[in-house]
Amino acid sequence: MATPEDPPTPVIIAMTGASGTAYGLRLLEILLKSGCPVYLLVSKAAQMVLAMETPLDIPTRPADMQRFFTEHFNVGKSLLTVFSREDWTAPIASGSHRAQHMVVCPCTTGTLAAIANGNSDNLMERAADVMLKEQRKLIVVVRETPLSVIHIENMLKLAKAGATILPANPGFYHQPQEIEGLVDFIVARILDHIGVEHELLPRWGEA
Repeated sequence: MATPEDPPTPVIIAMTGASGTAYGLRLLEILLKSGCPVYLLVSKAAQMVLAMETPLDIPTRPADMQRFFTEHFNVGKSLLTVFSREDWTAPIASGSHRAQHMVVCPCTTGTLAAIANGNSDNLMERAADVMLKEQRKLIVVVRETPLSVIHIENMLKLAKAGATILPANPGFYHQPQEIEGLVDFIVARILDHIGVEHELLPRWGEA
């Protein structure tokens, strides 16, 4: 049984090539700054979108990316581990690893389809498959519009398999004044689902 003294288990973050990399980056920042270890996977397409959507010059090699993010967010080096998509010896390729939560954020409809159909053609897809088979928490932050019947059927298939479908559809009741407020709305919902405390925004009905 876990005790308050036990270290937090790592959270897996997988960033794919959908627009909305700000969601993944903000989630990574909050988790690391809260002291939560993170296993990070970034697809080649996500690296391209990051270069388009942010001013950050993020390295492509896992070791360099790991160093970049720990320095950028000013956190301990031991908190972040970046894996290559082809690193089949990574702990997250097996159900024996300790991670209890995985968030695909943002998630392309291509990755959605691959996970829904159990492809496991790379470490990202395999890690998601492991979360489903071990009945752990898999959150899929789909970022696409409009949605085709194929997309909707894949989301239904994953929901039936136990995944949480959390589309990147921010609310406005907190009256956001800038883009960061919209990003934080989605990140706050993700944090709620993986049990990480935060104060990103007031909850519905709270002053």
